[in-house]
Amino acid sequence: MEFQKNQMIKFKHNSKLLEKAQQAKPELKFEKIVPQRTVEIVPDHEELFGYRVAPLSHRITELNQMAFGKGERVILDLGDHHVGNFQIKIDSVGSPMDAPLWLHVVFAELPVELGTIHEDYHGLLSSSWLAEEYLHLDVLPSLLKMPRRYACRYIMLEVLDTSPKWKAVFNEPLFTAESAVSLDQVSKLNSGDSVLDRIDQVSCKTLHDCMQDVFEDGPKRDRRLWLGDLRLQALSNYATFDNQQLVKRCSYLFGGLTTEDGQISANIFTQREPIPDDTFLYDYSLFFVSTLADYFERYHDLTVLKDLFPIAQQQLDLALQLMNQDGQIELNSKWPVFIDWSQEFDKAACAQAVTIYVVKQLLELAKEMNVEVKSYQKILNKLTNFAIEKLYDQQRGLFMSGAEKEFSIASQVWMALAKVLPPAENHALMETTQKELFPISGIATPYMYHHVCAALFETQHSAALDLIKSYWGSMIEYGADTFWEAFQPENPTFSPYQSMAINSYCHAWSCTPAYLLRKYLKS
Repeated sequence: MEFQKNQMIKFKHNSKLLEKAQQAKPELKFEKIVPQRTVEIVPDHEELFGYRVAPLSHRITELNQMAFGKGERVILDLGDHHVGNFQIKIDSVGSPMDAPLWLHVVFAELPVELGTIHEDYHGLLSSSWLAEEYLHLDVLPSLLKMPRRYACRYIMLEVLDTSPKWKAVFNEPLFTAESAVSLDQVSKLNSGDSVLDRIDQVSCKTLHDCMQDVFEDGPKRDRRLWLGDLRLQALSNYATFDNQQLVKRCSYLFGGLTTEDGQISANIFTQREPIPDDTFLYDYSLFFVSTLADYFERYHDLTVLKDLFPIAQQQLDLALQLMNQDGQIELNSKWPVFIDWSQEFDKAACAQAVTIYVVKQLLELAKEMNVEVKSYQKILNKLTNFAIEKLYDQQRGLFMSGAEKEFSIASQVWMALAKVLPPAENHALMETTQKELFPISGIATPYMYHHVCAALFETQHSAALDLIKSYWGSMIEYGADTFWEAFQPENPTFSPYQSMAINSYCHAWSCTPAYLLRKYLKS
């Protein structure tokens, strides 16, 4: 998928909304993490990615008794995934330093990142995102404080060179982890199923590590506020940490940084002053309505609703400009629909269903605002009628998409979530989907798998639980401490960027079992 690039786009800055976003900025919580052990990364063809972790006999307290010369390295294991800053004391032993220490430091979320670190990188994203640093230290002893923030479990310290006369000694490694929330705030799921309980724990940890100054998409790479991710993070947050302020902050940031015609960007850079990106995604823009609707359902915050409803309404009005006289959404390349990283299925029917889904949410919000809704009800009817009359194959009991009249799982799932059909037929739709289109293939991310599970929970409760256990459970079996940005069970080494080295292995949109399990196991 190619995202729009257009630096000529002009944005408005609503100072009132941006000030409210600033007022909701969290004070981060910090935790001191001492590495638990030293390990080595061993090639192993029986492992998913070709490498495994082997613990060494040295205790971390014995680190200062080891010396490292040219070509030697040590790998520290934090014991779990963390986000934050690293520091370590470095000294020399032997003769006086007659050359600088040339040090290579690598931060890895998974062992494969360390196993392949010396391979040439040919991914689609900038290699500057690879979490490694090359440093020259002229004088030792020294306290090395890494200025950048990293997401990792493993830290490799590799001595590229000293001189033959002396070696480097490392001591007192310390990682200062940060998040807007604490895992102590979350009650355990206690489902009675150890697999589901573990999936829930990893889901909560994934969300925790992505909750920073904003809801980040992933702390390893991008580190941005993405609207599609925000929607799912907020839902999971309501069921776990219940941090109202962070959702409010992110919503105000999007609302305060629209284009001159009112359109919301797909994501915002937030490291300093918030900057909207020149990327626009059809479904992400509409999900501003969904995020506001979910927020209001949780907190009944009329102030936020009144502030942001006009902006939410504007997103729908812009989207409806793509609706033709028959009630069909006709997408264009300037405003693509995302749905999933996979390009293996047509997404036109998904866009139609997402629009129906969002119109229904806006109608409910309009009632709270005492806003006239007749025009939107007529539009909803038109959109729905097109979906049923033109896209629904009565004989197969499935929805078609695109010129090739393709039947995909994603199309059925979004039509089910939008409740285009009456309840009994909606139930039958998901039964037919399971019978004819499962097992799942061609879906690339936990983002879309979330929507599959959500649709199944509405109709096939046990099937949804089985899918959570098989999909998210597989990531845990493969060594996940936090859930990944992309994962195809039928193609585990899939990367949307053509390199696993650049994939994010702690990604916000993957945390939703914490929400789904708490919602549907209790219902």
